[in-house]
Amino acid sequence: MNLIFLGPPGAGKGTQAKILAERFGYRQLSTGDILRANRLAGTPLGHEAKPFMDSGGLVPDDLIIRMIAAEFEGGGPFIFDGFPRTVAQAEALDELLTSKRQSSVAVLFEVDMSVLIERLTGRWTHVASGRVYNARYAPPKVSGIDDVTGEPLEQRPDDREETIRTRLAVYEEQTAPLIAYYDDPANPRLVSVDALAPIDAVTRELVSLVADNGVAGPVAG
Repeated sequence: MNLIFLGPPGAGKGTQAKILAERFGYRQLSTGDILRANRLAGTPLGHEAKPFMDSGGLVPDDLIIRMIAAEFEGGGPFIFDGFPRTVAQAEALDELLTSKRQSSVAVLFEVDMSVLIERLTGRWTHVASGRVYNARYAPPKVSGIDDVTGEPLEQRPDDREETIRTRLAVYEEQTAPLIAYYDDPANPRLVSVDALAPIDAVTRELVSLVADNGVAGPVAG
């Protein structure tokens, strides 16, 4: 069973995808990673996408779907992270999965946006190593200083409140139709998890979902 992760930036989708990849052999697919990999490898699809990427334009849905279809040659199952972003993309993905005789369920990472903003704006990074701290939830031993090197930490532009609020507003606008699409009473394929719960608790919910092979309605804790 393939999983489609829906949730705002910072909801922990990437963390949970890595855990499920280790436990169940899932492959995490994000459009950004696929585009970069194809471009770096110089594939025909990468060459086709290059003009859009260079101009900062949106890569057409049909090209994204063809890249995803090519990933099926390496085997699955998959966690789709950040895709689909529109109902049209969701419909195209359904067609692809049907052609492969595969199923999917969408997992909504539910969060309180005010708490999420507080969490994200507290992030500070040691750029050289990628170590991430949080001023409230996982602070460094000395404020503003990396525990290992003693070098100063930085707050990335993406972690500033104005930027985060803009990204979350875009997410809510784009995702609402997707929630309705996957929660269609005629074919309900949406479950939800409390993304602000401890990481282990979220993992247990997802493991239950995978073990049950997907069920309609909330996942039991």
